Amino acid sequence: MLGRIFRWGVFLTLIGLGVYWFITIPKTVSDEQLAGLSSSSEDGEQVFHAAGCASCHAAEKAEGDAKLVLAGGQRFPSPFGTFVAPNISTDTSHGIGGWTQAEFVSAVVQGTSPEGQHYFPAFPYSSYAKMTLQDAVNLHAYMQTLPSDATPNAQHDVAFPFNIRRNIGGWKFLFLSEDWVSDANTPELERGRYLVEALGHCAECHTPRNALGGLDRARWMQGAADPSGKGRIPGITPAQLGWVAADIAEYLKSGFTPEFDTAGGHMVAVVENTAKLPPEDRAAIAAYLLALP
Repeated sequence: MLGRIFRWGVFLTLIGLGVYWFITIPKTVSDEQLAGLSSSSEDGEQVFHAAGCASCHAAEKAEGDAKLVLAGGQRFPSPFGTFVAPNISTDTSHGIGGWTQAEFVSAVVQGTSPEGQHYFPAFPYSSYAKMTLQDAVNLHAYMQTLPSDATPNAQHDVAFPFNIRRNIGGWKFLFLSEDWVSDANTPELERGRYLVEALGHCAECHTPRNALGGLDRARWMQGAADPSGKGRIPGITPAQLGWVAADIAEYLKSGFTPEFDTAGGHMVAVVENTAKLPPEDRAAIAAYLLALP
């Protein structure tokens, strides 16, 4: 009897390990999927600003043109450990200068490194997963025009078991989705949804997370605890914000609120990015936010 139980235990364990191994396989984007897509660095610049790449990957306290030197090094504390933004400059040793187009796109929309490892979801690929392949290709083209920097990458400070990269495949299985959260029945709302839910990854800060770090879609944009453990990030639903479309668009351009206050904290960098977008994109973001429940 005990032998039979043992054999069944071994059998079920092997089945479980097989399922675990299968669902945690890192996914990539192939060259064939990108075939026929021509790249535009000019269009990629708009994607770069909308996606806020410099906000995390520029050196801490960098200003002006120095923000285009994506040397990394900024630290982001969280309940799971402290993550360090990597060097994504065009340096071929410490940056991404040696990556192929497919490797770059795989990193952005699938969270998979050129070595075939999962990136930690502090990199907001769970939002970028909704990015079009065309925009990802254009982003790669633009980033190839940026300066090179040879700053070595620092290691993340993440404790066991969260430092096991293979386990992130399970996190992706649960939380990585290309499905939109909200409906969009006009071209403006569709554009706003794309900018907010995909490129701008606004929910990564403004939406609460569950115990495993996945976004709680039932409380979309309703505000969340700051990952550092200090303070709270405000909700930006219509009832919580209380602004009209013109107020939101102006805030995204100048950082000034209707109450004559100014953007602070991480929103300063966000406004620096959204100010570079066309006025119709800021209007689309406003329309999306005002259409939220």
